[in-house]
Amino acid sequence: MVAPREPKQDRSRATRQRLLEATIESLAEQGWGPTTVGHVAERAGVSRGATQHHFPTREDLITAALDYMFDTRMGDAVAEEGDLPTGAERTEAVVARLVEYYTGPMFKAALQVWTAASSDPDLRARVLPLEDKFGRAAHRTAVRHLGVDDADPRTHRLVQATLDLARGLGLADVLSDDSRRRGEIVKAWAAVLDASLPLPTAAS
Repeated sequence: MVAPREPKQDRSRATRQRLLEATIESLAEQGWGPTTVGHVAERAGVSRGATQHHFPTREDLITAALDYMFDTRMGDAVAEEGDLPTGAERTEAVVARLVEYYTGPMFKAALQVWTAASSDPDLRARVLPLEDKFGRAAHRTAVRHLGVDDADPRTHRLVQATLDLARGLGLADVLSDDSRRRGEIVKAWAAVLDASLPLPTAAS
C-alpha cells in the first residue's frame, strides 16, 4: 500500500521550520560570518533554490529566524509556568528561569545578529522591532511568573532591572562558563526582590 503523500503546504511549512532551526543553530555554534544562505541550506538538507524561495535574501532568513526563535522561547515560557514552585522558592526559580533565557543557544544566536546589526543600518532597522517585541514579551512573562502588579512604577523598574541583570549574565557567559557565580547572583537578587516587591497577587 502506497503511503499518502504529505500535503504540499505541510511540506513547505516543514522545510521553512528546518531552515529557521538550522539558522539558529549555525548562528549559535559558528557565528555570523559562516551563517550564509548556502551554509544554512546545506545544514538543513534543503536546496539553495528552495531556500531562496522561502527567504530571498540572507537578511530575510536571519530576521525570520529571530522572530521564530523569540516566539518559540516565549511559547516555552508559557508552557513552563506550571513547573515553577509556589511559596518562598518561587522568586529565585523565576529569576533563574529568566536568566536561562539569556544564557542558552537562542540568546547566543541573537547576540551574533545584534553585533552585526550594530554596524549595518539596514539590518539594524529589521532587528530593532524584533528586539522590542522580545523585550516586551519577556517583561510580561516576568510579571506573570512573579505575580506582581506592573502598574506600580517601582515594581515595573524592579522587573526591568531583573531582565537587565539576566541579559548581563548572559553576556558574561558567552566567553566562559560563569554558572557558579551566576547561581550566587541569582540567589542574591531573588532575596532583593522578595524584600522589595509587594506580595504576589493571585494567579489569574
